Amino acid sequence: MPGIGDPRFERAVIAICLHDEDGALGLVCNKVMDGMTVPELMRQLDIDPGVTPERPVMEGGPVDPQRGFVLHSGEYQGQGTIAVSNGQQGWGLTSTLDVLKDIAIGKGPRHWLAALGYTGWGAGQLDDEMTRHGWQAAPGEDRILFETALDERWPAGFAGLGISIGRLSAEAGRA
Repeated sequence: MPGIGDPRFERAVIAICLHDEDGALGLVCNKVMDGMTVPELMRQLDIDPGVTPERPVMEGGPVDPQRGFVLHSGEYQGQGTIAVSNGQQGWGLTSTLDVLKDIAIGKGPRHWLAALGYTGWGAGQLDDEMTRHGWQAAPGEDRILFETALDERWPAGFAGLGISIGRLSAEAGRA
């Protein structure tokens, strides 16, 4: 949940999916691509949307905006699914078309969101930014990513930490 002066990340909720010594990858989970729904994306990919619900496609981040990802509940394992630990039962991150095909026929993950693009950091970059910028880390919660309304995800992340967004200030003070 950054406040780093980049409008692309203003009030963004980012699910960190990979973070190791080589860098980090995350998906913005509360900003939508204008006019793009998951069924429309499927049609563009020549996939019959079948039973796919009308959901927006997220702007996952500014890196590689043509590349698609599905962040989903951990019970689903598709071709190339990467396990993502969130401190709970875990999530999966899948970037192959099989997950969209499975969603279309009703055999996909129980909870999911689709995104184009991602946020990325080089080795040590995210750790360094966490000490210098207006980022706030919060535990990954299924409820926030998969059940909370898009415009409520940012305040819900802070609320989970016991912080009211009404008390946030862009100005630093002294104690």
